[in-house]
Amino acid sequence: MVEKYLTVTALTRYIKRKFELDQHLTTVWLKGEISNFKHHSRGHMYFTLKDEQSKILAVMFAGYNRSLRFAPENGMDVIIKGEVSVYEAMGQYQLYVHDMIPDGIGALNLAFEQLKEKLEREGLFDQSKKRLIRSIPEHIGIITSPTGAAIQDILSTINRRFPPVKISIFPALVQGDQAKNDLVKKIAQANLDATIDHLIIARGGGSIEELWPFNEEIVARAVATSKIPIISGVGHETDTTIVDFVADLRAPTPTAAAELAVPLQTELTARVLQAKRTLTKEFNGLIKRKRERLSYLQANYAFQYPKQLIAEKEQQLDRLVELLAKNITQQIRKNKDNLYRASAQLKLNSPNHRVSVAQQKVEFLTQALDHHFQQLFNNKLTRFDHYLNQLHLLSPLSTMKRGYSISYDQTGTIIKSVRQVNSGEKITLKLTDGIIDSKITTIREDEHD
Repeated sequence: MVEKYLTVTALTRYIKRKFELDQHLTTVWLKGEISNFKHHSRGHMYFTLKDEQSKILAVMFAGYNRSLRFAPENGMDVIIKGEVSVYEAMGQYQLYVHDMIPDGIGALNLAFEQLKEKLEREGLFDQSKKRLIRSIPEHIGIITSPTGAAIQDILSTINRRFPPVKISIFPALVQGDQAKNDLVKKIAQANLDATIDHLIIARGGGSIEELWPFNEEIVARAVATSKIPIISGVGHETDTTIVDFVADLRAPTPTAAAELAVPLQTELTARVLQAKRTLTKEFNGLIKRKRERLSYLQANYAFQYPKQLIAEKEQQLDRLVELLAKNITQQIRKNKDNLYRASAQLKLNSPNHRVSVAQQKVEFLTQALDHHFQQLFNNKLTRFDHYLNQLHLLSPLSTMKRGYSISYDQTGTIIKSVRQVNSGEKITLKLTDGIIDSKITTIREDEHD
């Protein structure tokens, strides 16, 4: 009998302890391909990391994967930092992931492309949803760092192009981990001012890490849901951010954003002067045409001799009144003639005569129908009496009254031949006034030649 033994739990914990004490397993860097990836509803990520010959189970808990800037997926090559330990419940070793980066492409670049694809599918880049930027604004807002070169470039450009516009600055963080939340807050704050015609959101150039707040999903959605149209001017001409795709108008630089935000005052002045010249020319032409029309009217007969014109019109009116009265009288006479002819025609086709003729015809047909019915009834009655007499003559009851009877065997069948019965059988004789039950004692069959 074995006196010393281990439980499965004890053995597993012993092995796990060995893993934990091995410094080579507490921090490992692995390179491989993700498969069987599953993102649990509680936030944890479970997957298999494999290469051409081997594979290992891996888990990245929610506390670690929240900082990932990309979404892991099956088939992706990654470099992983973690520790190897034993999962006691299953007795298997697995990799506990602490950090993960894409292999062959930067995590930020991958996250940028993934978010861009996601928001594009949702329609946030749709040009039909872009709002128009007011060509001559009265009030604009600027969201940027109050200390950077971008704000100075924007202000100097606006003051040079269109000094009358009112400017509201919303100082914001444009770099670092807290920048995304601050940008969202300042967009919401600017939207509280209903007098702002449009917003500029901008910062100077930098690396992808420095510009990353403008690639954050919450910032992109804040720009998309802003009630105020937004012009983006982030980075240099070669820089592109997610905010550039979502904004209503994209400028390559902060200075260009300022140029798109306000018109050039000198151009407006020139346009106003040109419009003034055009308006003056058109107005003078209109006055000239009206004066010519007035001269024509003043030279018209009606304005020179109004009394004579009124007299002529009075005479024309009298003639028209007389003509109207004459036409009315003729029309009345014509209508009376038509009414007389219609009345005479109606008398000729009076319905009373037709009704009288129809009544006579109905009476004649009624008498003919009665006569025909009576004749038919008498014929049928005569034939009925004839058939009744014939039936009476052929009736077996009449024959029985002359002294005949009808014989039945025990089954109730009429006996028509002596061959239907045998000696000793009982039979029934039906007469006109009753029934006789009999018994056959002798059978005699007639002899035929």
